Amino acid sequence: MTGRNRGEVEAEIKEALGLVPHFFSRIPDDLLEHEWAIFKKLELGETLIPNKYKELIGVGLHSETKCHYCTLFHTEAAKLFGATDEEIQEAVHYAKTSLGWSAYINGIREDYDAFAQELEQIKDYIKSSAG
Repeated sequence: MTGRNRGEVEAEIKEALGLVPHFFSRIPDDLLEHEWAIFKKLELGETLIPNKYKELIGVGLHSETKCHYCTLFHTEAAKLFGATDEEIQEAVHYAKTSLGWSAYINGIREDYDAFAQELEQIKDYIKSSAG
């Protein structure tokens, strides 16, 4: 570790979470302080994306990766940060829909440049219609 010893970092983790989760106890000594700093900033701290929305992104993402650990973590964290069951359902449904379109568009080998040009036209149309 660069600055603090393992005991000091684990004491901070316990203060923040009430315990040191087992997965943190398995991180090598020389990486623990760094990994905790990233976790604390991105999972617990306020960043540009509000925590509730970050966790809903995590729910949608891990509904596809099918990681049971991450799905459980992000679902419970989303609830802690104020997400409703309906918002969690919407995040999962959005992920399902987005992944379906991705499979379709990639599967038919849609021309990327033509797709990008059409998207610009759609954006221009929506902007001009809104004003």
